[in-house]
Amino acid sequence: MEMSDQQAIYDSLVRRIFAVEDITLGTSQQRYLVRYRGRLYHDDSAAAYDQLSNSLKPYGVTPLFRIEDGRQAIILVPGLPNPKPSNPWINLVLFIATVLSVGLTGASFGLDQPLSGDIAQDAWTLFNKGWPFAVSLLLILGAHEFGHYLVGRYHGVHVTLPYFIPFPFSPFGTMGAFINMKETPKNRRVLLDIGIAGPLAGLVVSIPVVLLGLSLSKLDFIPTNPPAGMFITLEGNSILYLALKYLTFGKLLPEPTSFGDLSPVVYWLRYFFTGSPMPFGALDVTIHPVAWAGWAGILVTSLNLIPAGQLDGGHIVSVLLGEKRIRQLYPFVLGVLVLLGFVWNGWWIWAALVFFLGRVIAEPLDGITQLDNRRRFLAILAVIIFFLVFTPVPLVALM
Repeated sequence: MEMSDQQAIYDSLVRRIFAVEDITLGTSQQRYLVRYRGRLYHDDSAAAYDQLSNSLKPYGVTPLFRIEDGRQAIILVPGLPNPKPSNPWINLVLFIATVLSVGLTGASFGLDQPLSGDIAQDAWTLFNKGWPFAVSLLLILGAHEFGHYLVGRYHGVHVTLPYFIPFPFSPFGTMGAFINMKETPKNRRVLLDIGIAGPLAGLVVSIPVVLLGLSLSKLDFIPTNPPAGMFITLEGNSILYLALKYLTFGKLLPEPTSFGDLSPVVYWLRYFFTGSPMPFGALDVTIHPVAWAGWAGILVTSLNLIPAGQLDGGHIVSVLLGEKRIRQLYPFVLGVLVLLGFVWNGWWIWAALVFFLGRVIAEPLDGITQLDNRRRFLAILAVIIFFLVFTPVPLVALM
């Protein structure tokens, strides 16, 4: 078939949905075949994209819908998505390794006496001590990642099974998990659905886990003068976590012995954002391993909702506000993370990640279709959730 014949077919298919105002042919240096500018006949751009995409598949061509200088454009590019299959054995091996790593971490929280030296007995002891934390945390991480996975598959997007990351001898025994989208989402609606499903699913599991863990926890006083060599780690507070502790114990914890010359509001604002002053002698909750797992789930939700790059929050805010505004927001987010690094240096690691990866923004195939009202509400809800779960000072160490 001659190129002119091919273009005639493309023109015919495009003109069924699009009032063409001008046509630009691609060159050998450009990656597209033809670019049409004009306007869609109907407001339902998502349906128009599906119609054109299905019509072009037999010819091995993928359409892109774009807005260029305020005008609608359709760009035809050669080739069809052809994601390569992944190897599920890798997912399984990583999951088993993560189960062992998280289980040992959970066991280390619960051991109150040395191991006996008998291999079988010690293995059973470690299992009994470690499984509540391991099951709780893996349920949360699994809910988060399978939220992404199942919604991706529902929309027909090729996504991998979750990759769990073992991290022995760390506070959680894992660095979390992730899935890989192996093709570009069709439009903003699909991208939002996939991006928001993980944080919502993880949080829905995290909240009852925290409440269960707090019910198994007890209140105690932080030592006023910790003995030499004693190491105490306090989990940081988000608005949600403070509320769940208040719901369980009827107190804002840690409850200081005195507010000094500050009002309670000023004291809590300072402590919330800086983790200081160190609450020696304060009444606080000594959390059960299950509560520690739930708190970790809330922290994971907040980290994923940071509005930058390829993080879930980056996808959500970019489809809500648009590519231009998310790029304008990027230096502000980076600056806040750098400043927070002065109260918890772990934020500097996240600032580095955002610096190197935060400028990459996912762009769907159809850039014309906007969010509908229901999804716009969900995106705004995700932004509100981010502020409720964000923990300015995740960990405070008392030595």
